[in-house]
Formats: sequence, structure tokens, C-alpha cells
Amino acid sequence: MRALIAVGVACAAVLVFGVAPAGATRECEGLTVCVRKVGPWVVVPTSGEVPRRQVEYLLSCPKGYVVGGLDAELSQRAIDVTFIGTLGSPVNPGVSTSRAVVFVASYVGGTASSASFRPHVGCMPSSGGGSRVPTALGAILAGHPTVRHARTVRVRPGSGSVSQSCAAHERLVDAMQAFGFYMRRPPSASLAGSVSGSLAIRGSRAVSQVRGDAEIASVRAVVQVQAVCATTR
Repeated sequence: MRALIAVGVACAAVLVFGVAPAGATRECEGLTVCVRKVGPWVVVPTSGEVPRRQVEYLLSCPKGYVVGGLDAELSQRAIDVTFIGTLGSPVNPGVSTSRAVVFVASYVGGTASSASFRPHVGCMPSSGGGSRVPTALGAILAGHPTVRHARTVRVRPGSGSVSQSCAAHERLVDAMQAFGFYMRRPPSASLAGSVSGSLAIRGSRAVSQVRGDAEIASVRAVVQVQAVCATTR
């Protein structure tokens, strides 16, 4: 079972940007061996509707590593960032986290033309993580009834589709899309609005119809499509 954990509590801090000086993020703080992974500036919906719309972005460590620390840069303070952790004891890398982590962000301010965050993870060797402590049997224990598949593709000027499907033995239960920009500074409102997409469910596939304006020709813009799939019947 997954749980939402606030970024800034336990594993991470949050920086408001600007641009962070080198070494300002703290995803590797306290880790003896650490490989940093940095995601793109992920566009956060800024509509004032309640409940606030969220965006989810998956960031992975290299093979053989697990997430040991997290951090995030924000384009403004009114962005709430959490991550999805797994139930277990002790709360530790390798127990609460795995090779990949999903950041969840929402804009909680008043009006804004654009908002974005850049996720960071500190990756540690998987042999250094904790292990789950066995629990007495009786009731059904929290497990892993879903698996998340993600596909991240560069967006270029024009239109096209990007899809992510479940495996043959899985069943699609949720889907989402996110747009991001690999650049030093947060994207402007104009640039953030230069990519768009509509998400549709087609059988066991999540399909995003993506459109990019000419403005993205000189930057690396990406779309990530996630499929959350049930592994139980």
C-alpha cells in the first residue's frame, strides 16, 4: 500500500527558485554513497478549483540503487510537494522507497500564470537499504496490489500520441500525464503553455494526444504518461 509523505519531512528539503547554487539541494545529505538524479521542471496546474488539481512525476534511480533522499526546487512557495511511499517498518530507504519514486505536486496559492517544480533524488546502493519487518498474520496485510509503468518522451513542434499500457496479466486502474522542461530555470508562462495534451483510456492503455508549439523547438520538453495497473483480481 502506498502513502503520501510530505517532501520536507524526513528525507528532503524544498528550495524556492530562482536557480539553486551548485550543491544547494540536499537529496544526498547524510548518505555515504549517493548518485544524484534530477528531473525536469514539471508544470503544475494553477487553476483555483477545489480540490486542487495535482500532477505526478516518476523519477528513477540507476539499476542497483534505491531512493535514499529527496528534494525539490520550486518556482514559487505556494507549491505543495509530497511523494508516494510504501507502508512498512522501519521507515527507511528500501522499505518506504524503491528504485523509483513518484512526486505529487499541487499549487495552493491564489492566482498564478504558471508554476513548476524540479524533483531531485539521491540514490544509494540497494544493499544499503533496510528490510521490511515481518508482521503477525491474521488480517490481510498491506502489500503491493498495483504497479506503475511510465513512459517519458521528448515533445517536438507538431502533434502526436504517446501511450503506456499495462502488462498482459494486469488491469489498468488509473492514468496520468505530466509535462516537463529540462532547463536551468523554471519555464516561463508562455513556454509552459506551449505544450498540451489530452489523456484518454483505450482498453488497457493510457494515451496522451500531445501538441507542441514552435516555441519548444530550442528546448528539451518532455511528456510523461503513467499507467497504474492492478496486479490482483
